[in-house]
Amino acid sequence: MSEAAKNTKSEYLLEVKGLKKYFPIKGGIFSKTVANVKAIEDVSFKVKAGDVIGLVGESGSGKTTVGRSILRLIEPTAGEVIFNGVNLPDLSKRQMREYRKEMQIIFQDPFASLNPRMTVGDIIGEALTIHNLAKGKAKEDKIADLLTKTGLSPSHMRRYPHEFSGGQRQRIGIARALAVDPQFIVADEPVSALDVSIQAQVVNLLQDLKEELGLTLLFIAHDLAVVEYISDTVVVMYLGRIMEIAPSKELYANPIHPYTEALLTAIPIPDPTIKRDRILLEGDIPSPINPPSGCVFRTRCPIAKKECAETIPKLEEVSPGHFKACILR
Repeated sequence: MSEAAKNTKSEYLLEVKGLKKYFPIKGGIFSKTVANVKAIEDVSFKVKAGDVIGLVGESGSGKTTVGRSILRLIEPTAGEVIFNGVNLPDLSKRQMREYRKEMQIIFQDPFASLNPRMTVGDIIGEALTIHNLAKGKAKEDKIADLLTKTGLSPSHMRRYPHEFSGGQRQRIGIARALAVDPQFIVADEPVSALDVSIQAQVVNLLQDLKEELGLTLLFIAHDLAVVEYISDTVVVMYLGRIMEIAPSKELYANPIHPYTEALLTAIPIPDPTIKRDRILLEGDIPSPINPPSGCVFRTRCPIAKKECAETIPKLEEVSPGHFKACILR
């Protein structure tokens, strides 16, 4: 563990407070900012060491933007990201480099995230070289160990990404993320691009690695069944805002927010004789350039009332660890 991660000043490894990310839209002769895409707005949650936080929501909810803003792969517009007691947005690029060893990402697309001109050994070993963690035989042994841990063979380090299947490529991506012994990993929809038969293998691998290495994960996904299986706590997002946060078992047994209820009724039941009463949401997610006033979900909410357009609901705790952002519940 690096010097930057030795002293935790809180019971939480990560605290996200009021995080915002706006992408400016330029226009006119002088390319002035004429509007903003409000990708995430006032996102706050906490992560204890060793926990898996599931981040769910429809496409366009801002899930990936949250993960990348936490890691400063994109710079947040406002808010705090406190990791081991240090607010990361306050750090210079040079200071942030020390924390790169503690925070890594597994990308969604295993076909686009690996350099086709580099061997697997070079891909995994690149971070070891950048951070001066291992050289020569020690570096090769580390790469071999990572390949073994992720269900591959040490002999694969001489091969190129195009020689592997999608599931194998994602295992290479996982090995790359683990190379610098991080404490925290953002898994950005790590199974969505894989065949269903392979998804369970990768999720089980992440679960095993989490237990073996004591990892803390932010697991971003569309599949709520997968999130239920792997997560300790679930954060539900819609149009850049958090709708509900709860321990996994509590959320699936007792959802409070109408958006969460709608998402849960969309989970397939493997028994064809059982029919679930679906809550069908009308229309599409509104544009983040001009989100609805008040509650952003009100334009599709089945229980919305007039006051929902006038008040932005606060994220309030309704029971220990269970938060909701709805003025009607």
